[in-house]
Amino acid sequence: MGFGSRDPGNWMFGEALELLRRAERLQTQFFRQGSGGARWEPPVDVYEDEREIRVFVALPGVSPNHVEVLVENGVLVIHGVRPLPEASQSATIRRLEIPHGRFERRIAMPAGEYRLSAKHLENGCLLVRLERSERKETR
Repeated sequence: MGFGSRDPGNWMFGEALELLRRAERLQTQFFRQGSGGARWEPPVDVYEDEREIRVFVALPGVSPNHVEVLVENGVLVIHGVRPLPEASQSATIRRLEIPHGRFERRIAMPAGEYRLSAKHLENGCLLVRLERSERKETR
């Protein structure tokens, strides 16, 4: 019998959970560090082998000249900005799920020294390669 045959308690509980998930996602994307700081953190995949660490960062719509990559004190820092697409300036926004504005992602590296060997942005993903540096012993 369609809508009337569903338990209203289960339906309302499911809707409430979905609203909470959406609110949490928006809070995480847009209000992480307050005004002036990064507004969102891009998702990453990190792979490691004996020679290097490879980090893939999802940055849809981000130009390579809007991204900076640094290694400082054992932490990989990726930050930049994703502007709103030009189409949004002359249109009514019906849905806005891809975050925009300033972003920053900090990833602690395993113990050791690393050298940034490559960074390449293609198809909406940034690939960062960090080679392990050989430590020179001093006596």
